[in-house]
Amino acid sequence: MTDNSRIVKDSVAPVIVKAAANGHHPQLNGGHAALGKDGKKVIVPLLEADAHAVHEPPDGGTRAWLVMVGAFLCNGVLFGVINTYSVVYLSLQKQLQEVGDNEASSKAALVGSLTIGTTFLLSPVSGILTDKIGLRRTTFIGGLLTCSGMFLSSYFTHSVTALYFTYGIMFGLGAALAYTPSLAILGHYFKRYLGLVNGIVTAGSSVFTAIMPICLEYLVEHTGLATSFRILAVISSFVIFCALLYKPLQPPPPPPKVKPGRSATSTFFRSFINFDNWKKKRYIIWAVSIPIALFGYFVPYVHMGKFVKDNFPGKGENLPVMCIGITSGLGRLIFGFIADMPRVNRVLLQQMSFVLIGTLTMCLPATGSFPLLLAIALAMGLFDGCFISLLGPIAYDICGPRGATQAIGFLLGMCSLPLTLGPPVAGLLYDKTGSYQLPFILAGIPPLFGATTMFLIRCVKDEAPKQQPAVTEPKLEPLAHAAWDCENPTDGKPMNGQLHHERRATLASSGINAKSPLLTHASVSSLILEAYIADNPVFRLYAERKYCYGIL
Repeated sequence: MTDNSRIVKDSVAPVIVKAAANGHHPQLNGGHAALGKDGKKVIVPLLEADAHAVHEPPDGGTRAWLVMVGAFLCNGVLFGVINTYSVVYLSLQKQLQEVGDNEASSKAALVGSLTIGTTFLLSPVSGILTDKIGLRRTTFIGGLLTCSGMFLSSYFTHSVTALYFTYGIMFGLGAALAYTPSLAILGHYFKRYLGLVNGIVTAGSSVFTAIMPICLEYLVEHTGLATSFRILAVISSFVIFCALLYKPLQPPPPPPKVKPGRSATSTFFRSFINFDNWKKKRYIIWAVSIPIALFGYFVPYVHMGKFVKDNFPGKGENLPVMCIGITSGLGRLIFGFIADMPRVNRVLLQQMSFVLIGTLTMCLPATGSFPLLLAIALAMGLFDGCFISLLGPIAYDICGPRGATQAIGFLLGMCSLPLTLGPPVAGLLYDKTGSYQLPFILAGIPPLFGATTMFLIRCVKDEAPKQQPAVTEPKLEPLAHAAWDCENPTDGKPMNGQLHHERRATLASSGINAKSPLLTHASVSSLILEAYIADNPVFRLYAERKYCYGIL
């Protein structure tokens, strides 16, 4: 037996295969010789898998759980920093007042407002970048921006104008680029447990929001604002390491088809924006209903402290908001688990959460005791967690794996306006009336209206998209048996001697030794399959499905 060597290149790395001149086909891929005339090795590529095939999420495994932990940390770090700005606000306000600035409160508050506003407003940019350059690179850039913005802020603690850019815009842009991928990557690894995993990941913001205020307050008091910003920069660098875990399993959306008569401008925008999402009536209704509901959603979070101070003096002003935060994390876990149950309508579950949030908000002015107020706050937090944990799963249900990233990004961008305008409008009403009765009642109406408009989702139907075959793990079989079954199915009946002879004759006609023991070895099946492919179209379909690609 004379040994020859040939290199077969798969999608990962070239592999050297020892082949014998005992009847094996000397050509692969339609006639490219494995050995040159001088006997040197020739690289012969195998058939490439479909670049646009949809992969079935593994729903577990070490990599999947590491991705979940990374997304949990990413959510926790980003919103832990954003939600604990009140500690930074007090320090900045004090510095500005010491230098005699009459607008100390508004200037200090604007830094935090820019951060949260930029995070949501630029989320569509994150969705577009994710489709163009990938989840991992987008998150990596976001981590660099958050870390750099916080580090630069440590050198401008006495310049609020500079903090508008470094802390507000720079950190906010980085948070926007990192937040959307942290939700989108979960659909690549989970399907059956997607609701529960989204609940765990989004609960990261609740966990970090409960821990970081205490730690940050201690740091600011003992080390100063500049050192605290540097420590926050180190914490923000965790996002960069989380990005390294985000290995996408689903292919990017295919490029848009160029149609005759379409303008260059239209073609340009279609290359960045997934217009297929906006052709889905269900997504349009959902993406409009959520921002409507959020006009009043954020009002209790901002004005709860002042409401407690006016109606229950001497009580803990921040205790109701803490209760909302605690039960919000619990609600994300509970309703994430419920959302994964069979026959559970996730959209209906989100509607229920908006109805109860709106109703409880309208009940706030009628509370006559502080324990009752805390009970309402606990219930509001529970359904707040329900609403947040279902954003990612519903986006995947409506838009699929390829459209979910931009669906989440554009939804968050549309939510930035109502989240920003709702609390100031409630503040103006309080200044006019001197009471929170009218602001809280009006704040409860938008969630109820948004939940009502979401019923239209059940009344419309979208065109069924072209189904992409799910790529599953290869099934390793002996080629001689599997190939013959593809060409000559026996419907489970035993093959007689004549069929055995016909099989050997068919293989021999392609230069394959049917008596070779290599035919029973699954790892060599791919080589023989490539040899037979040129003459048999049935084998081509078989190869594209990768049933016989073994690990060499």
